[in-house]
Amino acid sequence: MSEQGTGRMTPIGLHRALDAIWRAPKGLAAFSTVNHSVVGRRFIVTAFVFFAIGGLMAMLMRAQLARPQNPFLGPEVYNQLFTLHGTVMMFLFAIPLIEGVALYLLPKLLGARDLAYPRLSAFGYWCYLFGGVAILASFVFGVAPDGGWFMYVPLASKAYSPGINADVWLLGVTFVEVSAICAAVEFVVTVLKVRTGGMALHRMPLMAWYLLITAAMMLVGFPPLILGSVLLEIERAFGWPFFAPDAGGAPLLWQHLFWLFGHPEVYIIFLPAAGVVSTLIPVFARTRIVGYAWIVAAIIALAFLSFGLWVHHMFTTGIPHLALAFFSAASTLVAIPTAVQIFAWTATLLKGRLRLSLPMLYLLGFFSVFIFGGLTGVMLAVVPFDWQVHDTHFVVAHLHYVLIGGFVFPMLAAVYYWLPLMTGRLPVFSVSRTAFWLIFIGFNTTFLVMHFTGLLGMPRRVFTYEAGLGWDVPNLVSSVGGFVMAAGFAVFALDLVLQVRFGRRFRRNPWNGTTLDWAMPTPAPSYNFAALPRVSSRDPLADDPDLGAQLARGDGYLGRVRAGRMETLGVDMATGEPDQIIVLPQNGYLPILTALSLAIFFGCFLFGFYAVSPVGLGLAAVCVWRWLWSMGAKSDGEPEAAGLGLELPLCHSAASPPVWLGLIYFLVANGTFFASLLFGYLFLWTIAPNWPPPRLIEGGTGLAVLTASGFILSALSAGRARALNASAKAGRDLFQALAGTFSVLAGAGLVAILLGAAPPPAGHAYGAATAVLLGYGALHAGLGALFSAYAVARGQAGFVSKVRATDARAPALWHAYTAVCALAGLVFVYGLPLAMGGGA
Repeated sequence: MSEQGTGRMTPIGLHRALDAIWRAPKGLAAFSTVNHSVVGRRFIVTAFVFFAIGGLMAMLMRAQLARPQNPFLGPEVYNQLFTLHGTVMMFLFAIPLIEGVALYLLPKLLGARDLAYPRLSAFGYWCYLFGGVAILASFVFGVAPDGGWFMYVPLASKAYSPGINADVWLLGVTFVEVSAICAAVEFVVTVLKVRTGGMALHRMPLMAWYLLITAAMMLVGFPPLILGSVLLEIERAFGWPFFAPDAGGAPLLWQHLFWLFGHPEVYIIFLPAAGVVSTLIPVFARTRIVGYAWIVAAIIALAFLSFGLWVHHMFTTGIPHLALAFFSAASTLVAIPTAVQIFAWTATLLKGRLRLSLPMLYLLGFFSVFIFGGLTGVMLAVVPFDWQVHDTHFVVAHLHYVLIGGFVFPMLAAVYYWLPLMTGRLPVFSVSRTAFWLIFIGFNTTFLVMHFTGLLGMPRRVFTYEAGLGWDVPNLVSSVGGFVMAAGFAVFALDLVLQVRFGRRFRRNPWNGTTLDWAMPTPAPSYNFAALPRVSSRDPLADDPDLGAQLARGDGYLGRVRAGRMETLGVDMATGEPDQIIVLPQNGYLPILTALSLAIFFGCFLFGFYAVSPVGLGLAAVCVWRWLWSMGAKSDGEPEAAGLGLELPLCHSAASPPVWLGLIYFLVANGTFFASLLFGYLFLWTIAPNWPPPRLIEGGTGLAVLTASGFILSALSAGRARALNASAKAGRDLFQALAGTFSVLAGAGLVAILLGAAPPPAGHAYGAATAVLLGYGALHAGLGALFSAYAVARGQAGFVSKVRATDARAPALWHAYTAVCALAGLVFVYGLPLAMGGGA
């Protein structure tokens, strides 16, 4: 298979050798697959299956509301349906579909062969699947959540939801959110580090920018919801009153934590869809995007502004008027970066020559629907108007105009644009256009009329209504429109089947796209590129239409097979210059085994087997230990040829390997969780009723000082172990052991404070919040001890050297983070009573 006299593989031989390494196994071994294309397709297909189930639930509700006093559904079933419908669409469809599209596309757009952490992606999928199936299975067994997809307390508290219905939502959604955090870390590190040579930040495709900002928002936006779910589940399981006002809790705390997630969530859903629009419009307008830099600035501004809008959903909760004015102004201001993007898209369309292909038809539908939804959003940002229509069908209509118009229409365009990359076939256009018009007409018939139903005063979340209120005809029209829209989605699904089976074949790049995703054969091979390109602009295929053929011949980076390894490039985050060869993991069962271990934990907690639930966490810890142990190398190695005359070190010996960056961004999400916990602690102190508590923390000051000293010593010891190189192996391991020992002692000190000085957590929200705050530090201290033990074991096994220093750097970072959080917790616990005058 080698070209005679050169030692270089022929193109056919190269492709066969790469496919033998990268292709997904068949049969039961398919459960071990970590390839990003396979995992991405699994996410996409599973999300659309959940979408179909959520749509069926919507049709059942529309059938119930089609006429007054309809006996079709009872209130219990209706409550479960509207709760599950919202939960499915928000948590099991929208975000996972974004994850799936990003998993599949990002390496192709960035000129890479896979993502930074293929096993993490696979693990995230199994968490998503297990959590989603558990949530939907609850409906079959009659214990589905019925408190709304927002789970407001006290309705979701034990007193008003005594069964496991609410627990299904809290634990299932938290399980799914584990997947989202994994995806966020994956995408941030991949976009910043796993690109092809020459792709500096200012040369990245806009879709990569959108997904980078979306992932960063997920890192910061999802932890408040996870915290809220954890606190509410603890309250339901053990009676710790975080949200019970008679015991010092505050129901509004749940709303704050939920909407700290919920409003950024709207933009987390919108931004990837907007990325699709920014990617497709230049292709079908046959020109380059107008205002690239302005669009990037706009999405960054939108990301920052979205975190200042959460009270937008709480205008009727009685918050102070000054806060109302601030959040109303912020809610209006967010229209500016959105308008910048719309103007850029419009200017691109005017500059170019539009081709009205099928994906463009869906984008035109997006424009008309989303702009109307944006206008009603500005209306709802005005406090007096929001007071009038809050919790009416007007808000339901606005939500669907924004989410379906702003997300579903662009994602349907994305399906038609990129499905040929998966299948090598083009759609059957006559069927495709029929699906579009049924969806578009049915959608507007359903939700445009619903605005007027809301203005007439019909409240949301009611299962029936009296005749003669003026709601009869609008509800019937909305129901008819809903079934027309459902028929459109059914035709859309049929069209996809027809395309996969009978669509017209083509050779390459049917849309004349200019990004790297169309520089590969179709269907896309398992390894994406036979060689990775060197790029010099944002539109490499416009610069060199023959680029795909060059890469297929192996002309580029890593255009060879070496030692059966799965390799891609790592680059400098800013300049895009290659700085390492990333060796990716092979297929394995650890991702699904780790997810199954967490499923055991969540399942035991759901059914009240609290004493057994730590078994699941223990199994997960064993899997993670084995997972991490399989990484790294026992020798520094020499730089290896990367192609185009470049020699690079392997990632194990690089200064900034992906595993190091992953820990940093995981701690960003973890830090947001802790910051939300501090926010909740302060909120209860300052806002909650029935304060001061019966008693404050009593004594233990000396123990607190010793505990703080222990955390400081653990951080200093881990830092010293990091500073020692391979020539001081014994000293390095000694300081790692000291770091672990101090961490254990400090964690034990926090537990001793909780048991001896703090009030009981079940008696008042003060004791409960204090227990969680100090328990957070104790948990991280225990994990820090495991980190240090792992580092010592790795050092003894030969995985650590002066160059291969990640196993020493990671515990130092963890211990430093734990020390900061533990000290902040102690300052809050002991300082707030003094600052508040002893709680009075």
